[in-house]
Amino acid sequence: MLDINFIRENKALVEKSTKEKGYKNIDIDNLLKLDDERKKILKDVEELRKERNETAAKMKGGKPSDELIKKGKEIKEKLATEEKKLEEVETNLKTELKSVPNIIFDDVPLGPEENSVEVKKWGKNKEKGIDHLDFATKRDWVDFERGAKVAGTKFYYLKGDLALLENALVQFGLKKVTEHGFTFMDVPDMVSSRVLEGCGFNPRTSDQSDEYYIEGEDLAMIATAEMPLTGYHMDEILDEKDLPLFYAGYSACFRKEAGAYGKYTRGLFRVHQFNKLEMYCFCLPEQSKEIHEKILGIEEEIWQELGIPYHVINIAAGDLGAPAAKKYDLEYWSPVNQKYQELTSCSNCTDFQARSVNCRVRRKDGSIEFVHTLNGTAISLARTMVAVIENYATEDGKLKVPEVLKPYLNGKSEL
Repeated sequence: MLDINFIRENKALVEKSTKEKGYKNIDIDNLLKLDDERKKILKDVEELRKERNETAAKMKGGKPSDELIKKGKEIKEKLATEEKKLEEVETNLKTELKSVPNIIFDDVPLGPEENSVEVKKWGKNKEKGIDHLDFATKRDWVDFERGAKVAGTKFYYLKGDLALLENALVQFGLKKVTEHGFTFMDVPDMVSSRVLEGCGFNPRTSDQSDEYYIEGEDLAMIATAEMPLTGYHMDEILDEKDLPLFYAGYSACFRKEAGAYGKYTRGLFRVHQFNKLEMYCFCLPEQSKEIHEKILGIEEEIWQELGIPYHVINIAAGDLGAPAAKKYDLEYWSPVNQKYQELTSCSNCTDFQARSVNCRVRRKDGSIEFVHTLNGTAISLARTMVAVIENYATEDGKLKVPEVLKPYLNGKSEL
């Protein structure tokens, strides 16, 4: 979340960013009014606590007078009332604060999703491809029917060579990220509500909530390894000399895909459970813009080595999530649909998430401030397999193996 003092000092900027991101029902004036009310009640509470302590001190060393006892009781009752008021106002203020999205960078395109700007392009787009679902089903590589029987629609089984291909993609992705200095981590597949809220995944509307919650527990299934990685250094103060810290989290991802109406959903492209390798960084504020470009560069390396054409777009404000100040999407060229389709993303969340999970850095001069956090997809397995099949399947029913994956498939050149 944003700092309330920053909001007060930059009210117009915050209102503009909030509007550009499409969050229409956020009242910054009311938020600041709540903060003013909190400050007033806090001042009253502090004065009452001081008066309570002074009265208590007078009662020591002898029998207090009835008047002093009465005064002490009145202060206690009044303090309890004011502390309850303070608690209510602070709760309301925190709720309002959590609903305010991060501000956007100056170079973020304004407007809705279609205003996103292409900034890079790589590879030669194929004019013809083979549908991944038809191809995989004919080869008995994927089973959505039994997945639905066991877990519901959009769940599936991967089988045989397609499951081995997924494993090869994971191994390839791991090699890439570890070569770039990321520490590999297996992460929890569930997080607490505090971590979930700390990540800042605030939907614009109530019907866009994507998480699966565990009934009777303060837990939700993760939609990305970004969530447990955000909470990894929660309530910690890191040393400046140790930053930046790079982590790569591998996990299953669970998404209701709420709000996906009208989007491309065929086969493996948009499912309720898939595996993903996620890059994450905790860094100093002055490092985050450069590291954002580094993470994008790693994503590009992965797709260039896989030999799949793509372009990179600077996401428009209206399509940015609450935590991101700026986000790049890498979209692959789908020869089947003859258009670019979303594949990976990387976001600079500045100190938005760090403030929520209370992750700070101690500078060399002893000062303390919030770190910046960034995230980026290394390999999103389900969609990556869609892209590989569309670009490497042949008319005779074979799948050519990208050169970089051969070492992880016993040297096979086709499946």
